[in-house]
Amino acid sequence: MNGAVPIPERIRGLADLVDNLWWSWNVPARHLFKAVSYPLWKSTRHNPVRMLQLVDPQRLARLSQDADFLSLYDKVMASFAADLSNGHLWFAAQYPELRRPVAYFSAEFGLHGSLPIYSGGLGVLSGDHCKEASDLGLPLVGVGFIYPQGYFRQRIPPDGWQEAIYDMLNFGQVSIHPVLDQHGNRLIVTVTLRGLPLHVQVWQVRAGRIQLYLMDSNVQQNAPWDRDLSARLYGGDQETRIRQEMVLGLGGVRVLRAMGIDPAVWHLNEGHSAFQVLERLRELVRGGTPLEEAIDHVRHTTAFTTHTPVPAGHDAFPYHLMDEYFGRFWEEMGVSRERFMALGEHHGRFNMTVLALRLSGRRNGVSQLHGQVSRQMWQPVWPDRPADQVPIGAITNGVHMPSWVSTSLKDIFDQYVAEDWAERHDEGAMWDKLYEIPDKVLWEAHRTLKGKLLAFADQRIRQSWRAGGLQPSQVLATGALLDPEALTIGFARRFATYKRATLLFRDVSRLKRILHAERRPVQIVFAGKAHPADAGGKEFIQQVYQFAQDPEFGGRVAFLEDYDLHMAHFLVQGVDVWLNNPRRPMEASGTSGMKAAMNGVPNLSVLDGWWAEAYHPAEGGRPANGWSIGESHYADWDAQDEVDSQTLYRLLEEQVVPLFYDRDPFGVPHGWVQVMKEAMRTSLAAFSMRRMVKEYIEQMYLPAMR
Repeated sequence: MNGAVPIPERIRGLADLVDNLWWSWNVPARHLFKAVSYPLWKSTRHNPVRMLQLVDPQRLARLSQDADFLSLYDKVMASFAADLSNGHLWFAAQYPELRRPVAYFSAEFGLHGSLPIYSGGLGVLSGDHCKEASDLGLPLVGVGFIYPQGYFRQRIPPDGWQEAIYDMLNFGQVSIHPVLDQHGNRLIVTVTLRGLPLHVQVWQVRAGRIQLYLMDSNVQQNAPWDRDLSARLYGGDQETRIRQEMVLGLGGVRVLRAMGIDPAVWHLNEGHSAFQVLERLRELVRGGTPLEEAIDHVRHTTAFTTHTPVPAGHDAFPYHLMDEYFGRFWEEMGVSRERFMALGEHHGRFNMTVLALRLSGRRNGVSQLHGQVSRQMWQPVWPDRPADQVPIGAITNGVHMPSWVSTSLKDIFDQYVAEDWAERHDEGAMWDKLYEIPDKVLWEAHRTLKGKLLAFADQRIRQSWRAGGLQPSQVLATGALLDPEALTIGFARRFATYKRATLLFRDVSRLKRILHAERRPVQIVFAGKAHPADAGGKEFIQQVYQFAQDPEFGGRVAFLEDYDLHMAHFLVQGVDVWLNNPRRPMEASGTSGMKAAMNGVPNLSVLDGWWAEAYHPAEGGRPANGWSIGESHYADWDAQDEVDSQTLYRLLEEQVVPLFYDRDPFGVPHGWVQVMKEAMRTSLAAFSMRRMVKEYIEQMYLPAMR
């Protein structure tokens, strides 16, 4: 931890605590850091490494003698030590004989906002997977990239056209360390690209009991253009992509070998890392294993998760690029060029998903509907089988509940659900006790969270204004007039065109009537980034931003720029309704809606991804857990948009808005709170990361481990 102030001996453990992202999902640990300096905790955006570099040494000296602080410190350090040991954890208790780890390969990991090496849902899912593996005691190592320029920061100028800003990651201000070899030097592994060596150094990030090993090509031995190879997430052209994916797949295997790590299971999280199976085949064949036997071994020990229900979203490389980059590789595998290319052949290109499908023994989509879509999409890989017999299963995504449920709700769970709810949160029946929470208690907790969201937006406006980053016309667009009493709809996600961010604006005059209804106002908060190369997504952002600047909307539409993990917590906890209206079936899962539901925020969503499984209307004395759109399907996209937008307006006018504003004399909307409770009851266990990781263990990992 470079540049940290001296820490008194009595509280020296703070240095170890900040060095492991375990604190990011442990409430008492976060309270401990707030107690060190709440102003610095806020100004560093909850980065305790940076906070300890800035804190007054005299403050630490006083805290080292403060009885209340020391009591909390001792409790946190004891919990930290217990969680990092193995004995009490679920996996070790269930399967004590299984010690070899799962190697989890992903192009991005969203662990905390201070480490911006993620772009969206895939990375956040990877981060949540690692956290839950730690909580359960599953032996797992993550393999990916550290991107010195991260994804990008988003800036929206007055014309609304997204600008991408790349900042260099300050390695001294985050919880990350270089991996050293047995001689005390930085560990370097080499991958050959087009006949030339490319060197990568390795960094380590700790997340509870889990270690992440992240590669970085910015080393002195490399040419300048190679040093930039891992600079950005999802940047560059197709040649950059194949080079990055070779490093991720081939280099990732070599990193684990160099460290003496022998995985029992190799999990490919999306097709980006699929070249990994080729490296393992090469190793086996060079070691004397016959090719067919090597293929069987790789299949038996490989699990593959596909996340993309759109064919164009899967990486596929032209053969001339494969020839350039793998020209000698198939010789080392002991196969001909034709046999090598056939491993990934699909529609005249080398397809990474097809390679992963052919060389994995267990495969899954990320919701039940996505599993069906994937079986139909990839049926040509198994031409002798009908689509319903294609061997691609489904494990519906989940979210890491300790990371995403608000602290105030956790306190309520302690009081009304069970003292040990955190250890048992994937037990569905336990959450029936949510109905014992007084409506007023839950409603006041939600009002507090909504106030925090609006205060966050207000603070962002003030900071941007003081820094000279806002024009007067933009103040309205960024949420200056948001009303804490108005029904607040949240729409926050990647701005891809299939997610239809502008669907609500299809009938502008009708929308204005809804937003400006006397005594029953509605407001909408948008956030999200478009990929830098996605002109269509940028156009959607521009359209939304221009509506937000329109005085006729009266501040009822806001766009919060630079959506990231930090902002996401305020949004999924603080809005009243979560809106998601993709084109079915293009949303593979949609984990942001799960996070909202867990915080008592009902979904108003298309029956796609997870919501197709989760939604239910009022039935059997239970209230509905939200609202659904998109029951009717049309081949014509414009017709679909028209029907879905009309359904959306009608639901808002006839059900959502009236229920929200139906209050008792004390201002409590009892009917609405029942929907909140039902949203929580049906999501907290069924869509938890704990349920998800246990399913991966039972369905994907154990067969290979044994």
